[in-house]
Amino acid sequence: MSSESSFDIVSKVDMQELNNAIQQAEKEMLNRFDFKGSKSSIKLEKDQLVVVSDDEFKLQNVLDILHAKMTKRGISIKNLDYSKVEPAAGQTVRQKISLKQGVDQENAKKINILIRDSKLKVKSQIQGDQIRVTGKSRDDLQAVIAMLRKAEIPLDLQFVNLK
Repeated sequence: MSSESSFDIVSKVDMQELNNAIQQAEKEMLNRFDFKGSKSSIKLEKDQLVVVSDDEFKLQNVLDILHAKMTKRGISIKNLDYSKVEPAAGQTVRQKISLKQGVDQENAKKINILIRDSKLKVKSQIQGDQIRVTGKSRDDLQAVIAMLRKAEIPLDLQFVNLK
């Protein structure tokens, strides 16, 4: 058995669960009375959601439905990055929502500083869009995980490959 234990900090959106949440939201919009005759829709295009509706009020209602379905399926809405609402064809409005995948450099540096300031005997290093944390004690690694769960980080973090 190796003397070093490690885990990776990642931030990913489960695309299958997101597809299921979108389908459930569209099904609810078909059944709701306030959406009868509405041109509201949610489309997933690569790493971006495109939400279209008749006006800004209905667009906000569509987003509320989508957020509820995502939360129910265990998808964090922290990984959504909203653009401005823009006019679209046929007197509708559209909003594009980017999906944040991976830990960006700015947040990775914040996480590294938090780990360093915790005074635990662990090392962390940025590896592309994830962070590897290593240490001799598994208790220290679990303390890091607990500390990061409580921290105010604008991403949904997952902790994988605990070895």
